[in-house]
Amino acid sequence: MSAPAHFMSLTGASTLNTRYFQLARHAVTHLVAHQATGVIYGPAGTGKTFAVHSALAEHVHTQPVVLVFPSHPTMRVVADELLFSLTGERAPARRNRFQLISSLVDHLAGAPRLVVVDEAQRLNSDCLELLRHLHDHPDTRFALLYVGGNGCWEVLSAEPMLRSRLFRMVPFKPQPRQDVVALMRAYHPIHTHAPEELLLEVDDTFAHGTLRDWASFTHTAAALCAEQGTDTLNEAVLTNAYALLGGGAGG
Repeated sequence: MSAPAHFMSLTGASTLNTRYFQLARHAVTHLVAHQATGVIYGPAGTGKTFAVHSALAEHVHTQPVVLVFPSHPTMRVVADELLFSLTGERAPARRNRFQLISSLVDHLAGAPRLVVVDEAQRLNSDCLELLRHLHDHPDTRFALLYVGGNGCWEVLSAEPMLRSRLFRMVPFKPQPRQDVVALMRAYHPIHTHAPEELLLEVDDTFAHGTLRDWASFTHTAAALCAEQGTDTLNEAVLTNAYALLGGGAGG
């Protein structure tokens, strides 16, 4: 699995080694080492997916499997998608979920694996119980990571059997205002020499510490800088970027 791309392939962007990024990396390493269960959760746009995929790129030997389900999947859907991800083949429609589970146990009993379930807040109790059963089976060997946005922790923590098995729990949050200037100057060249008050203005008005909003703003502002022949964010670029981003009504 290759390292993830920056938002909309933003040219010149650097990976920010934030506290949450580091925690996600450590959590994935610990889950793989101990074949344990964990969760990384938080508001949309705070960098969870980028951090997780960066961590997965360091663990290609575990053959990571990343699953994303539609809203309210059934146990059959979860079992079928996991088996397809492991084998590359669809199970015959005539096979029931118990047969699928038996096949899953067989395929998860070999070399250690890492299974990631993104948007985990979409799973119901039955689906969570299925994954817990597979992970607890004495013959299987895999780490299990749930990743989710708003409502994820509420869904997972409401299941006592799952909650008691969580080995790592990493809550992502927006970046603190006092860290934004240093982070953004490290993030992209147009911010490196930008006035501090402009960067704080963007955060207060539009981004609110949310990395995806910062990425969206930076992508827009970088294009405007190129058009205006400047390599640094300034008042004119800021004003025009806001006009293209809904007047700065972000977050």
